Amino acid sequence: MTAIATAQSAEAPAGEAPAAKRLPGYLPVWAFILAEMLLFAVLFASYAFARVDNVEMFNLCQQTLDRNAGAINTVLLVTGSWFVVLAVQAARRDDRRAASRDIGLGFLCGAGFLAIKVFEYAAKFGAGITFSTNTFYRFYFSLTFFHFMHVILGMVVLAILWVKTRQGAYGSHDAHGLESGAAYWHMVDLLWIVLFPLVYVMR
Repeated sequence: MTAIATAQSAEAPAGEAPAAKRLPGYLPVWAFILAEMLLFAVLFASYAFARVDNVEMFNLCQQTLDRNAGAINTVLLVTGSWFVVLAVQAARRDDRRAASRDIGLGFLCGAGFLAIKVFEYAAKFGAGITFSTNTFYRFYFSLTFFHFMHVILGMVVLAILWVKTRQGAYGSHDAHGLESGAAYWHMVDLLWIVLFPLVYVMR
């Protein structure tokens, strides 16, 4: 028996096998997340194929996008995910106050993202640019608004988690619901990390 196995045997109660690693959260939530990521992958591939046929027009239209706003939104979502990670860690050590605080900060990062995106949309509409202007803007509005709605859903999830955390629903005894919500929020973050360079930056 190796030293690791010996240590594990010593930690586990007599007659019980050491606890196996588990997937954080609930399996159905992960199935939903994978389905959503597959859908976005199809949309991203569609954008890439459309761009091949209209490279000059896509490059020209990309120059009208606010990269600074997109970069700030990237920082907001990454920071929001970091706060959600801290919230899960706090809940696991039964620090309810820190967990609820960090969930709230993650929620505020999402709100900041939405506010900046609304200003971006307003600027485009103010310039007479709409969904029907051309193929590039059709993809721009479709991809970013679809993601926008996912951010809203993620914020609803965070709001519910915030309430339940303050009520003591999550802790070292059970954090599955919080882990599931965190996994969804991380998906929203990951999708934007792909969407931002694809639509705003890549030439």
